[in-house]
Amino acid sequence: MSALAAAIGLSLIAAAIHGTWNVLVKVSGDPLRTFRRATLVAIGVATPLTATAWWLTGRPGMSPAAVGWCALSATFELTYLWLLSAAYRRGEISVVYPIARGSAPLLAVLAGIVILGERLAPTQAVGVGLLLLGIIAVTLPQTSGRATLPALLTGVAIAVYTSVDRVGVRLTTPWLYGWLLTTLIGIGLVISMRIGAAYRDRPDADAAEQEPTWARSALIGVLMWGAYLLVLWALSLGPLSVVAPVRETAIVVVAIWGVFRLRESRGAGLKLGGAVATLAGVALLAI
Repeated sequence: MSALAAAIGLSLIAAAIHGTWNVLVKVSGDPLRTFRRATLVAIGVATPLTATAWWLTGRPGMSPAAVGWCALSATFELTYLWLLSAAYRRGEISVVYPIARGSAPLLAVLAGIVILGERLAPTQAVGVGLLLLGIIAVTLPQTSGRATLPALLTGVAIAVYTSVDRVGVRLTTPWLYGWLLTTLIGIGLVISMRIGAAYRDRPDADAAEQEPTWARSALIGVLMWGAYLLVLWALSLGPLSVVAPVRETAIVVVAIWGVFRLRESRGAGLKLGGAVATLAGVALLAI
């Protein structure tokens, strides 16, 4: 199997897992609290496995450059989790997910071209147009549009941290990079949420009720960070302009799930049509 085929296969598996954990987070109560507990669980699971692998593979190190790129990525991924949480609190997953995930590959492809010197094929211009139409279509059914801005900013954060990881992960071992990344994000979540609680106008009386169970947190944490480890592995094998779009193929499945299973039926036709257009745009960007 070629490196490119392996990268595409890993990205497709990561897409399926990614869509699953997003649905679980959406129905979990408070998304940010879910992310905090899930990430801490993931660190607890990954640390002994990483330590064992590190010892058995000759104790590989990380260069200062790799650590720096990882820290930069963790900053943007922490921002991503805050923005995604805000979007899920304000809007439906059948709206938020296509906007966030559809705008991300568009921006990631542009970053790949401008920053990393990758080339855009002529057919990808059509993909850009379809992405824009798809995002507009899924946005229209919203009555207030309060989720649109954080969802779009989520896409920006995804594009930035994916571009950063495309560089950083190639400077070290992907699984070691992934462990450090998850650990930094977990620490960042704990600190930033404590700071946020200190400046909150009123205490959160429902905090205990909004906290997800440890069982669900463990499932979300393993799916969430396991999927991104697959993405990091894919980025170490293939170009950003292929990996970033392919991993967004869960857009249509999540939109369908939101409409039919979570009963987000307002503007269902526009949502589903927009999700399909978004996926088509992603596919053209991957060519």
